[in-house]
Amino acid sequence: MNNAIFSLTRSRNELIKSYVPGTRERKALVSELERISSEVTEIPCIIGGKEVFTGNTEKVVMPHNHGHVLALAHKAGEKEVKQAIEAAGRAHREWESISWVERLSITMKIAELIATKHRAQVNATTMLGQSKNVFQAEIDAVCESVDFLKFNAFYMSEIYNNQPSSEPGIINRIEYRPLEGFIFAITPFNFTSIASNLNLAPVLMGNTVVWKPSHTALLSNYTLMKIFREAGLPDGVINFIPGDGPLLGKRLLQPYMEGSG
Repeated sequence: MNNAIFSLTRSRNELIKSYVPGTRERKALVSELERISSEVTEIPCIIGGKEVFTGNTEKVVMPHNHGHVLALAHKAGEKEVKQAIEAAGRAHREWESISWVERLSITMKIAELIATKHRAQVNATTMLGQSKNVFQAEIDAVCESVDFLKFNAFYMSEIYNNQPSSEPGIINRIEYRPLEGFIFAITPFNFTSIASNLNLAPVLMGNTVVWKPSHTALLSNYTLMKIFREAGLPDGVINFIPGDGPLLGKRLLQPYMEGSG
């Protein structure tokens, strides 16, 4: 029986590392930059926890060196969009019923993985795939991502713990539930942290997501998706579908726009 009363302490901002010559973080970053630059990553769709290789690929290149291919991304089509919607629907009932403390715990684990184990990789993929220097990547991809996650968790706990007063013979309480259906997250190219936040803020509140990442930020976004899964995010809660914006947007939104009439 879980009868714990949970309280989360307000977080502090993630400290920015210097990356000056000779530091441990610089050595780790240089190693990751060299490793990622020397290979071509294959990026699948991830639908219901399964990697889907469609065979319809696009090249992911360095914006500052278009001839250098960093990855090949498998693009979702109509079939994959349908599968992603169905996977989000299947995951919705279980995810919304999970304790908010468990959702919060997964969020905090993701923040820890970004700040520690995968810090160099998150920075390196952002630098190479989005042409940021180390300072720009550090404050965006790592520090702001971690801050979003930790502060979102804190404020969610504040919302849930703010309960109405009760009267003799009457117990008043508020329960929050997620939106019906799923969230369609279309994330931008310029901030890795926004790609993280536009997915994980609704997920924290019990929603499930179909994620269309920007084609010019695919490498860092795929890295994030792998971190989400490593932290224990259940299959189908976020479904990662790279692809053409007009096609995916039409297939995802048209049935609901038609239904609204």
